[in-house]
Amino acid sequence: MKNYTITVNGNVYDVVVEEGASTGAPAAAPKAAPKAAPKAAPAAAPKAAAAAGSIRVEAGAAGKVFKIESSVGQALKAGDPVVILEAMKMEIPVVAPQDGTVASIDVAVGDPVEAGALLATLN
Repeated sequence: MKNYTITVNGNVYDVVVEEGASTGAPAAAPKAAPKAAPKAAPAAAPKAAAAAGSIRVEAGAAGKVFKIESSVGQALKAGDPVVILEAMKMEIPVVAPQDGTVASIDVAVGDPVEAGALLATLN
């Protein structure tokens, strides 16, 4: 077992991770790769949305869109909130990765999203 101390938004958590002898787990990862290939097909749709803006704002975790903090045409600085996600009753702000203007908002309140999903684009 390994002990880690993690700080999230100023809150300190002690985490214990148990190591297992799961030699089959690495073999399962390549099996998941073919499943990832069909996910590449929906990526064609975000490319169309990416035409609206060259800077992608993506979900860092799976959850549900709780609130949209910005609107199309709004100027943002790096770190400004774009969307608030809810996961496990926690509100998770998704922030602008760099300065820009909101080109598109690609989700609506209540939409379920997966980690890495395109939420918005900036110019």
